[in-house]
Amino acid sequence: MVKNKSVFREYLEAIIVAVLLALFVRTFVVQAFKIPSGSMLPTLQIGDHLLVTKFSYGVTLPITGTVLFSRPGPVHGDVVVFRFPRDRSLDYIKRVIGVGGDTIEIRDKQVFVNGQKIADPHAHYTSRDIMSAAGGPRDNFGPVTVPVGKIFLMGDNRDNSFDSRFWGFVDLPEVLGKALIIYWSWDVDKAVFSLSRYASIRWDRLGDFVH
Repeated sequence: MVKNKSVFREYLEAIIVAVLLALFVRTFVVQAFKIPSGSMLPTLQIGDHLLVTKFSYGVTLPITGTVLFSRPGPVHGDVVVFRFPRDRSLDYIKRVIGVGGDTIEIRDKQVFVNGQKIADPHAHYTSRDIMSAAGGPRDNFGPVTVPVGKIFLMGDNRDNSFDSRFWGFVDLPEVLGKALIIYWSWDVDKAVFSLSRYASIRWDRLGDFVH
C-alpha cells in the first residue's frame, strides 16, 4: 500500500525543484539583464531587458571557476555582459572591439585594429568636438596591444561610455555571456510620468535580437 504524501510535503518538493531548476538555468543557460544607462545607445536603450546566453563561450562552474568546456570567443562585434574589473559586484555590457593579440588605436574618434580602420556601423557620436589625447582617451587613444586572455570593449555611444579606453582590459573568465534578445522594453521616463504604463512599453523592440 502506497502512503500518500502530505500536501505540505508535495508543495515543498515542488518549490525545491523549481528553485533548483531556476538556479541551473540562471547559472548555465540564460540570465536576465537590465540596461540602466545610455552607454550602448542606440543599439540598447535604457529600459531594455535582455536575455544573455551563459553558454556562448563555454560553461564555468561558479565559486570554483572550473571550466567544464570552452568554445571560441568572444569575437569582434559581440555584445557581452561581464564583471566590471574595478568592482566585480557590478555587471557591465559593452561591445568587443579587440581580442588577445590585437593592437587598438583611436584617432580622432575613428577606431583602428591592427592598423586598419574598422567598419563601425554601431558607433554613435553625440559631439563633433575632438578631444586631444592630453585631454583624455575618449577620441584619441593608444596604440595598445590586447594581452592574450583579455578583451578590449567599448560602448556604442562612444562619446558617453565608460569603457576600456578608461579602465583597461577584461579577463575572459569575467565574461558572463553574450547578449541574445530583448524580451522586454519600456521607456522609464514615460513609465514614471505617464498615467498609462501601457503607453511606456516599446512594443517594436520586444523580441529583437542584439547585434
